[in-house]
Amino acid sequence: MINAICWVKRTGSPWRDLPERYGPWKTPYQRFRRWAADGTWAVLKQQVLALAEADGDIDWDAQVDSTIVRVHQHAAGARKRGSTGTSHRHGKASDVPAAG
Repeated sequence: MINAICWVKRTGSPWRDLPERYGPWKTPYQRFRRWAADGTWAVLKQQVLALAEADGDIDWDAQVDSTIVRVHQHAAGARKRGSTGTSHRHGKASDVPAAG
């Protein structure tokens, strides 16, 4: 059960893509949801951290990377230079009947 849950969380796959060797996907899904709701995962995390800290396996040094990667303007949905925002895809101005 734990291996099935870890597989989904590690791979980022949908629950329905869980390999058959773990059995029906709904079983680990329901267990994961129930344990998340009742705080079981939080308790397990606290216990694992406490054990690791007692053994000296954790150093609380961290690094932060503030790198920014910008998307090209065409990929970000920016308007093209000179665009007025109106769409001319639905026909020519001459196709529109005159008001009158």
